[in-house]
Amino acid sequence: MAVALAFCTTPCAFAQEVKVDGAPRGMVLLSGGEFLMGAATNGHGSSEMAMASNDAEPIHPVFVNDFWIDVTAVTNEQFEEFVTATGYVTIAARAPTKEEFPDAPPENLVAGSVVFAPTDHEVPLNDHLQWWTYLKGANWRHPEGPDTDIKGKEKYPVVQVAYPDAEAYAKWAGKRLPTEAEFEYAARGGLSGKTYAWGDEFRPNGKWMANTWQGKFPVKDTGEDGYAGLAPVAKFPANGYGLYDMSGNVWQWCSDWYRADYYAQLAKQKKVTLNPTGPDSPLDPAEPNEKKRVHRGGSFLCNEHFCSRYMVGTRGKGEVNTGTNHLGFRCVQDAASRTAGP
Repeated sequence: MAVALAFCTTPCAFAQEVKVDGAPRGMVLLSGGEFLMGAATNGHGSSEMAMASNDAEPIHPVFVNDFWIDVTAVTNEQFEEFVTATGYVTIAARAPTKEEFPDAPPENLVAGSVVFAPTDHEVPLNDHLQWWTYLKGANWRHPEGPDTDIKGKEKYPVVQVAYPDAEAYAKWAGKRLPTEAEFEYAARGGLSGKTYAWGDEFRPNGKWMANTWQGKFPVKDTGEDGYAGLAPVAKFPANGYGLYDMSGNVWQWCSDWYRADYYAQLAKQKKVTLNPTGPDSPLDPAEPNEKKRVHRGGSFLCNEHFCSRYMVGTRGKGEVNTGTNHLGFRCVQDAASRTAGP
């Protein structure tokens, strides 16, 4: 059982570690334990219905030690403090090179990032490039392109951060990025074997529990849940551990390399895995030359038509040097942990 201790219910102004009654500000302490990791997909989806895929199976037992975790995803104001203190320049604000992206067309070798671009008509859902575009000038300060900004969005999750950007912030803050196992353990909020972070019903008593997509994807998000697109942090109910937005709103980086067959490898051991940190190297069969880390939680783009990975236990993935306007992160910190395993 995990226990929540001394946490802020709103984003804290200071990203660096600040102790409040012995607790890092803006974090929850989870006492570790054993849980069943992964998701039963009830069919593996297809290009037309890209539901939770078989990379989330088989379900397997895992034990994690105690750890602190941020109550919310890192916000724009927190990331701003980091950049101001360090002068850090995110990957999206640096011009990429041909050596880094040998297959990229020359016109894309400019500072920028990937932005969701809704279509003006219904399209088959077998080619995600129909609704993503690389925009010059897109970065964390201009998340949807150079004509956009984050003024008035201090409490929104920072987006357009690549993995090294998130890692640099975490190091500065005296923290680290969560393992995939830690993220799922935290997301479950003490519930076992549930479809969502809050239970088995997507909208219990008609209540929206996460920021997801409503309407025909990828044409228009109708915003029935209160937000068409990104939402500020902590606008939807916290889970059982007092954590916000562990599902929906933004995907979140985890420290594990992504391999589609990693869970199968662990299951073959026929024992409880202690504090798994992921495979030694990445491999996505769909793009074997791309180095990818795990994403968790789904985003405001996830919906019943395409990508249901707001379901707890399911997995995402992303090339380490690529950010998007639906990808952020939160941090964890080691705690004095129980060493007793299963």
